[in-house]
Amino acid sequence: MLMQNHHFPHHHLLRTVPLFTVLALTCLVLYETSTPPFFFPQSISSFSLNHAKSSTTPESNHTGKGELSLSQVLERAAMPDKTVIITTLNEAWIEPESIFDLFLKSFRIGNQTLGLLKHLVVVALDKKAFDHCVGALHLNCYYLTTEGVDFSGETNFNSWNYFSMMWRRIDFLWSVLEMGYNFVFTDADIMWLRDPFPHFYPDTKFQISCDYFWGDPSDLKNSPNGGFNYVKSSNETIKFYKFWYESRLRYPKKHDQYVLDQIKYKPFIREIGLEMKFLDTAYFGGFCAPSKDMNLACTMHANCCAGLGNKIHDLEILLEDWKSYLSLPENVRKSQTPSWSVPQSCG
Repeated sequence: MLMQNHHFPHHHLLRTVPLFTVLALTCLVLYETSTPPFFFPQSISSFSLNHAKSSTTPESNHTGKGELSLSQVLERAAMPDKTVIITTLNEAWIEPESIFDLFLKSFRIGNQTLGLLKHLVVVALDKKAFDHCVGALHLNCYYLTTEGVDFSGETNFNSWNYFSMMWRRIDFLWSVLEMGYNFVFTDADIMWLRDPFPHFYPDTKFQISCDYFWGDPSDLKNSPNGGFNYVKSSNETIKFYKFWYESRLRYPKKHDQYVLDQIKYKPFIREIGLEMKFLDTAYFGGFCAPSKDMNLACTMHANCCAGLGNKIHDLEILLEDWKSYLSLPENVRKSQTPSWSVPQSCG
């Protein structure tokens, strides 16, 4: 080796060290002033860099009784155009009168929503949730395993488990798109009051609900909420979900919604030809910005609300408001435009 040569002249070493220092400093400056597409910090190595591990590939099939592969579940649930509705479930949400019970109830009492239940895929995040889905709910159930992470309990916002769960979800949805399926993803704290499909933009492959909507569906300043989105499988959306998932490494300790709010401005989105549209809160509202007119409301989201008990309390009231609205004669509904009595505990 060079440094083992005892006859290496010292004046050559003195010239080499300053030159190396200059080169190193130059590289550091260039690195700091550049904006590489992805940054891989060592501090978040707990997030797997491998997309679509064996538990989400089409061929995978858990060995447990009653479990189907993802491709089997999607095929069974899909509409003729290969669209499915996807939500997630964990042990914390399977208790009687839980959020998930309210979620299913909304489909049953909604306007033209009952038939959509057969297209619902429930992604169970732990074994108890899966067993409950198959044994008690009799829905299209898929058990999504995540090595080394327990998703069974209530997950606090911005906790490590919360970040892991949100990014596991984005990775899973990316896999669904790669398999050629379109999806409506919905959080379980969203009440389905009307069939939303007539109110989606027919020419848009990625559309997402908002905490706050500023009037223009193409305005990137709208505040997206990842709890409800309609995505069509295409080269553009597959590339976008890959970009979104990998961007977590550039924004460590940030959840998917925060990262989306950053990357929606990136030139890459335009380069792949993806158009984003944001859903009007008049149709797709929430506790952040409740739909003003119950004659228009399709979904209502318990967003801007902390605590499982608070969500359940206000969603129960919301469904009572909805039943009262449905009991009114049609001419009264249209003339009086009844309003919500929530949020209360979530306010």
